[in-house]
Amino acid sequence: MLEDFIQELPKAELHLHLEGTLEPEMLFELAARNKVALPYESIADVHDAYRFSSLQEFLDVYYRGASVLRTEQDFFDLTYAYLTRAAAQNIRHTEMFFDPQTHTERGVPFEIFFVGMREACQRARDEFGISTHLIMCFLRHLSAEQADQTLTDALPFAQDIIAVGLDSSEIGHPPEKFGEVFERAISLGFKTVAHAGEEAPADYIWGAINHLRVSRIDHGVSCSEDDDLLAHLVQTQLPLTMCPLSNLKLKVVDDLSNHNIASLYKLGLCVTVNSDDPAYFGGYLNENYAAISEALALKARDLAALAINSFEASFLKDEEKARYRNEITALLV
Repeated sequence: MLEDFIQELPKAELHLHLEGTLEPEMLFELAARNKVALPYESIADVHDAYRFSSLQEFLDVYYRGASVLRTEQDFFDLTYAYLTRAAAQNIRHTEMFFDPQTHTERGVPFEIFFVGMREACQRARDEFGISTHLIMCFLRHLSAEQADQTLTDALPFAQDIIAVGLDSSEIGHPPEKFGEVFERAISLGFKTVAHAGEEAPADYIWGAINHLRVSRIDHGVSCSEDDDLLAHLVQTQLPLTMCPLSNLKLKVVDDLSNHNIASLYKLGLCVTVNSDDPAYFGGYLNENYAAISEALALKARDLAALAINSFEASFLKDEEKARYRNEITALLV
């Protein structure tokens, strides 16, 4: 019955990498379409490659997979496939990351991938009623100067980009490295978010708060290391977009029963459930809800509270948040 409740529950997803929704079947389809050689003989080989012992091992496979994305149609197909799945899981709103540098570094122009993604969002809105926001991420293993150029490249499309973010290899690339480009983005009207505290210590979360002026922390698992940080997160209600199955797959935690999402929720932090790179990590949003409900003994009221958090932490307007909050609350009556 809890699975039925999860399906019925209206949800928002706030930590989702579009490139991370590339399922093995589509990987092979696009490779054939674009005549891209793959180091895999079969879909089974791809699944075998999806066994990671670290974030970097995952990123190596992730960037290899993204190499098949070449045309506007490819990016449309990728985005539309995710949004179709999202609608089927009763996700009403999603705020999706995309990584321009993953594509521009390969010679794919900004307008090619962005127009494809934007058109898919518009079609999904018309067909499914799902609302979307796009968040442009900078790759933190590249330079701040390259991030600044990416921001410049994005300006013709700025009206369709809600925020800028920061992702890729965390260790050795602290948030303050990108302080100036984030300040420029803020001055241009973008909101800001950042991956922090996935594989790095709590200092990286403080760095994102103090130097990037973020509206949300993506992951934030290591916040439990710092009592002052926990108190700050409770007081400010700065959201954490947590990704349980991702953390398990990348060995941030050794067992979901040891994940801190439930303890943080019970402390009063604004934590949310998300799928991160679901094609690689074994589950989309409903699977993440189901996994934590089983591993952490969460009940329907807990899952409803987490779903309400997902809308409260979003960039939706207040009246839209209130509408979803009331709809979720009605399910518990």
